[in-house]
Amino acid sequence: MKPLGPIPPGYGAIDRVLAIAGQKVTDIVAEAGSTPLFVYSSEHLRQRVSDLRAAMPERLAIHYAVKANPFVPVLDLFAGLVDGFDIASGGELEIVKGAGIDPSLVSFAGPGKRDCELEAAIRAGATLNLESEAEAERAIAIAETLGVTPRLAIRVNPDFDLKGSGMKMGGGAKPFGLDAVRVPALVRRVIDSGAQWRGFHIFAGSQALDADAIADTQAQTLALAARLARESDAPLPHCNLGGGFGIPYFPGDEPVDIATVGQKLGEQFEVLPEELAETEFCIELGRYLVGEAGIYLATIIDRKESHGEVFLVTDGGLHHQLAASGNFGTVIRRNYPSAIATRFSAEVQEEASIVGCLCTPLDILANKGGFPKSEPGDVVVVFCAGAYGASASPADFLGQGAAMEILV
Repeated sequence: MKPLGPIPPGYGAIDRVLAIAGQKVTDIVAEAGSTPLFVYSSEHLRQRVSDLRAAMPERLAIHYAVKANPFVPVLDLFAGLVDGFDIASGGELEIVKGAGIDPSLVSFAGPGKRDCELEAAIRAGATLNLESEAEAERAIAIAETLGVTPRLAIRVNPDFDLKGSGMKMGGGAKPFGLDAVRVPALVRRVIDSGAQWRGFHIFAGSQALDADAIADTQAQTLALAARLARESDAPLPHCNLGGGFGIPYFPGDEPVDIATVGQKLGEQFEVLPEELAETEFCIELGRYLVGEAGIYLATIIDRKESHGEVFLVTDGGLHHQLAASGNFGTVIRRNYPSAIATRFSAEVQEEASIVGCLCTPLDILANKGGFPKSEPGDVVVVFCAGAYGASASPADFLGQGAAMEILV
C-alpha cells in the first residue's frame, strides 16, 4: 500500500462526508449538477493571505501570480487581499482586465512576449519585466510609435538558484531573464529611452519547503539587487524578490515555516545597503496562496478488479489534474493527498487505485493507496488542487472538456 500525501489543514467532515467552508461536498456537487468539479474555499484564501501578512515584514508587498489559478472569482477575491498581480501572457492580461483589476498593479513576465502582447501591456499601463535586450528594444520602439511612456523593469537571471526548489528558475544558462552581468547596461538604456524605470524582477526557483533555503535566497537576492543598482548608477524603485514558497504534496512533506522566513527577511530589511533604502519590495506567490484552498471532485463510475488489484474508475482524470497524475514536472510519481469524500471519516479497508476515464495508463489520480471500500456513486477528492489544476491540464484531450469550477 503506497502512502498518500498529507491532507491540508482546515478540512473536516459533516455526517462522514468531506466538508469545505462548512458545506458538505455532496451538497456542492448537487448544486453544481455533476462532477468533475473544482471547489475553491474563500475562507482558506483569506486565511492564507492573513497568516502570510502577519508573518512577513510590513514593508513587503504581496503579489498574486495569476498563472497558478486564473479563475475570475478567485481574482475578484484577491483584488481585495493582495497588493499586485503578476501575469505571464497577453491572455492573462485580458483576464485581469476583465476582472476589473487596475493594470498599473500588474507586472508581465515571460521570455517570449509577442509584439501584440507588448503593445497591449504598454497601452494598459502594466509593468513589463524585460527578458532580453532585444525585447527591450521592441518595447521601446512600440512605445514610441504609440506615444506612450512604458513602465519597464528587468528580469534578472541570478547567478544562484533556490536550493531544494522543485523548479530552478535561476542560476546558469536559462531562457528566463537577463544574465546579471549584462543588466547595468540595459538599465541605462531603459532610463535613457525616457521609459519609466520600474526596477528588477529576480526569481530563483519555486516549490521550496525549506524556510532557511528561502531566506538564504532572499538574502542573496537583496545583495544582488544592491550590487546591480550600484553598478547601474541608478535608483532602484522596486524589486520583486520572486516567490518559491511551496506546499506539502507528498508523504513526508512539511509546510514552509513562514515565521522563520518573515523573521529573517525582516532582519535583512533592517540592514539594507544605501542603494535599497528607498526601494519598494514584493514577493509573488501563486501555489502557496491558492494550492491548498482547492479540491478536485470526481465520481466513481465503475469498480473493477484486475489480477487482484482494485481500480476505482472515475469521471475525472489527468485532463483536469495533470499534476496529480505525476505528469507535470515530477520525475518519480508519488501520490497527492486524496480520499473518498463520501466516506471521509471511514477507516481504511482496502488498497485501491483511483483512475480517470481516459484510455491511457498515465491516467492515475492515486496509485495503490489505502481507502475505505467504495462503490460507484461515491465521490473521490484530490486535495491541493487549487493551483495548476484546471488551467494547467489538457482539458480537451480525447474531447473530454473542462471541469466546472466554483468558489465557495
